[in-house]
Amino acid sequence: MSTRRIEVNSIARLEGEGSLKVRIEDGMLRTVQLNIFEPPRLFEALLRGRHFQEVPDITARICGICPIAYQMSSVLALESALGVDVAPELHDLRRLIYCGEWIESHVLHIAMLHLPDFFGVPDGLSLAEAHPEIVQNALRLKAAGNQLLRVLGGREIHPVNVCVGGFYKVPPRSAFDPLRDELAWGLDTARELLTFASSLDFPVFTNDWELLALQPATEYPFNGGPLATSTGLHFSVEEYDQHLMEFQVPHSTALHSRRRTAENAAPLQLGPLARLRLNHDRLTPQARQAADAAGVRPDENNPFRSLLARAVEVVFACEEALRILDDYRMPKVPRATVTPRTGEGFGASEAPRGTCHHHYGVDENGLITSARIVPPTAVNQTAIESDLHRYLSQNLDADDETLRHGCERVIRNYDPCISCSVHFLELDIQRG
Repeated sequence: MSTRRIEVNSIARLEGEGSLKVRIEDGMLRTVQLNIFEPPRLFEALLRGRHFQEVPDITARICGICPIAYQMSSVLALESALGVDVAPELHDLRRLIYCGEWIESHVLHIAMLHLPDFFGVPDGLSLAEAHPEIVQNALRLKAAGNQLLRVLGGREIHPVNVCVGGFYKVPPRSAFDPLRDELAWGLDTARELLTFASSLDFPVFTNDWELLALQPATEYPFNGGPLATSTGLHFSVEEYDQHLMEFQVPHSTALHSRRRTAENAAPLQLGPLARLRLNHDRLTPQARQAADAAGVRPDENNPFRSLLARAVEVVFACEEALRILDDYRMPKVPRATVTPRTGEGFGASEAPRGTCHHHYGVDENGLITSARIVPPTAVNQTAIESDLHRYLSQNLDADDETLRHGCERVIRNYDPCISCSVHFLELDIQRG
């Protein structure tokens, strides 16, 4: 019997820890396991007994790349539980801070984590040596997103200005003036980045997973709104648990997710491809025009082309940020009045890598009685593992190094929180 065993034992410098184990026997693929062995972080337990206004600052610490997603999902859930309505101008400011997060996260992934694959270099530093203008422009564009977080959130990493009901403080218009020209430059640069990315040679690889994203009535999704799938299912955020369920797999400490009534259904896929499929008509004018010019279709089903969907969303985020800044009038009050009461609330927002769902219970004193958080990567894990299985099945004759690199690329398509350093994997291969 001939056996090939490919093991990626650890992935360092990332949000969480994981490994990949592949076993091939007599030319047949036997095992593909994306192992997540992240130690318990206990955020849900940590939140119980805390005052509701502590929650956004605590949940922001879940991720250093997309803290706004966790903050926004938490405040939406708690505002639902406490019966809070937020004024339209505060809703726009929340979209503005989300624009900053999408710009900085998407550009980081595109330029530093994903593009090196297409140039045959091992990492972003090597890409900077070979193509300095691409990386320099990307870093400048990322900095504009970070500046939005700093002005509106108080700081770039784990912002501290977000609260249930709005913000602790709202900046005057003059605080945003230095950003206006930079975001205008960023919009042009984002369009150029999309045009450039559309010329890349993408692997031929498709899947037929069920796409899931928020689908607001009139806006491209950031905060709230009902959910929809590419199979035609529509449901409210409150009905999330009626349609999705988490389950444990033996090889991972992280939960997977699937449709509750469809055990053998296609995996669920979250993120930019899902948002584009379900919300293409809600893109801003320049983003839609840029997508059409770059040949990015709303029905894209090649996960490698998710890079293009992210680039479209960078154009969108720059254009949306400029719209909000042009219309900005400083709100009379920075936040709505919030009165503690017993309640239960659900909230969801669109992290760069997909829908982030929160569910809280609150008592009459405003203390958290229950908390449940579903990160987007936890839902995407089944789709990632399924893509790995399909990729390996189609390339079993390739050598181990080719398979290792190909698997890394498949994982990077989803920009998961476990992918930050997959260019630097240590690989242990055993042959039998």
